[in-house]
Amino acid sequence: MEIIILPSYDQVSQEISGRIISAVNKKPDSVLGLATGKTMLGIYQILIRAYKKGAVDFRKVKTFNLDEYIGFDSSDPVTFRSYMNKNFFSQVNIPPENIFILPSRPTNIDAACQKFEEAIKKAGGIDLQILGIGREGHIGFNEPSSSLQARTRVKTLTKATLKDNFGLKTGPRFVLTMGIGTIMDSKEIILAASGKQKAEAVAEAVEGPVSSSCPASILQFHRQARIIIDKKAASLLKRKDYYKWVWKHKNEVDDVLKG
Repeated sequence: MEIIILPSYDQVSQEISGRIISAVNKKPDSVLGLATGKTMLGIYQILIRAYKKGAVDFRKVKTFNLDEYIGFDSSDPVTFRSYMNKNFFSQVNIPPENIFILPSRPTNIDAACQKFEEAIKKAGGIDLQILGIGREGHIGFNEPSSSLQARTRVKTLTKATLKDNFGLKTGPRFVLTMGIGTIMDSKEIILAASGKQKAEAVAEAVEGPVSSSCPASILQFHRQARIIIDKKAASLLKRKDYYKWVWKHKNEVDDVLKG
């Protein structure tokens, strides 16, 4: 696990979007796992600008979104399909047939989840999965106590998640979400976090024990996971000075080998 601490949210967005652009330019048919939420908006805005400048081409890319609320028409603004269409898909050139989002009104939940898993497998697996983190440490909508080996399935949202996402408004109680096992199959994972409100969850995920009480802690076991966060989200990390030191000097190993 690599911990990258940057001064601001804007720099976090720049770092992550740059890594996505590099991945797509290196492998034009990359399979991307995408997330929603406020933290992702800056990343998508930078990707859109890069596409419009000709710095990246998404026409061969396939995407799989982490999750979707249950019980709404797909065009309803509350759905993640609507979020993605508004904030990313409508402004870049990913073919509609290459976009995979779980259904908000599945006729058969188990069949829909299995179809999604099979589509990921058919695509060759997810090359780069982007994640956010909830205040209780969830990734996707794998709330605390979720199985660390679970596949795509239905989950019930906690009261804390409902409050974070909808405030005093009434929100959906159920979602379809990639399971932690599905997420962990990704070849590379980047988790983004910004703000003091995420500091406790980040600290538990990075420095706490691996536990279903903090689902994001499973990333400690991933072969290529990066946690890219701003200084506020990093504020409760005990070893943040070490992480900054590593990030500053990591590329100097080449100079050492050259002698």
